[in-house]
Amino acid sequence: MNATPLDHAAYCTAVDDRIAALAELLDSADLDRAVPTTPGWDVQGVAKHVGVIHRWAAQMVRDGLQDRLDFKLIEGRAPDDGQTWADWVRAGGAYLVGQLRDHAPATPVWTWGPGGTVGWWARRMTYETFVHGADVALAVGVAPTLAPDLAIDGIDEFLENLPGAASFAPAVAELRGEGETIHLHATDADGEWMITLTADGFTVDHGHGKGDVAVRGPATDLLLLVYGRRAVGDAGIEVFGDLACYERWRALTAI
Repeated sequence: MNATPLDHAAYCTAVDDRIAALAELLDSADLDRAVPTTPGWDVQGVAKHVGVIHRWAAQMVRDGLQDRLDFKLIEGRAPDDGQTWADWVRAGGAYLVGQLRDHAPATPVWTWGPGGTVGWWARRMTYETFVHGADVALAVGVAPTLAPDLAIDGIDEFLENLPGAASFAPAVAELRGEGETIHLHATDADGEWMITLTADGFTVDHGHGKGDVAVRGPATDLLLLVYGRRAVGDAGIEVFGDLACYERWRALTAI
């Protein structure tokens, strides 16, 4: 049985922790260094993306928006004169966490995934920040780390939100099949997922079973795997069965 989601306060703390970890990397990173896990981006590009997304989410929470905020209306889209990128990320992160903590988790707000609440954003920003922090960490030669229970929840969150991602990643809408199964199994925590492709999309069940393809590894590596930051064959990740089935899943779920 997989871990249950955290409470709102715990997600707010988790977001804060991930922001601090990313900003610490940015303090000493070469901003022009290429980021292999996001081809075409450099470290500064990742920092800008994270800082903009944090401010975007914070404004929607602050204003209780029921429609998506146009990116052109985001406040503070770049560092002030003399402000480092690391400090700009810290400032945007502090603003985000402050807004999340100031609003009850059930407060209605627009979300691109199911839920439509402030609590959704606290959970979403936990893993948004971790994954892009991992981009920078891997670019500078540091191993990304995350508590296994958080990594398990991060995979759950990815799968729960995946159908909604079709709004900005159209390939997700092509995620259909005839009963093919993908089994993910964390080796260092209680986390298993049986994903079944159907004519209408996919279903997810928790628990042990035999899939057409099985992928095993530490929970954090599996989380990075579903986000395309790790690959089958990387150290610690094992794959058994129909690799083509997994590769099709991965190609259609690249968000």
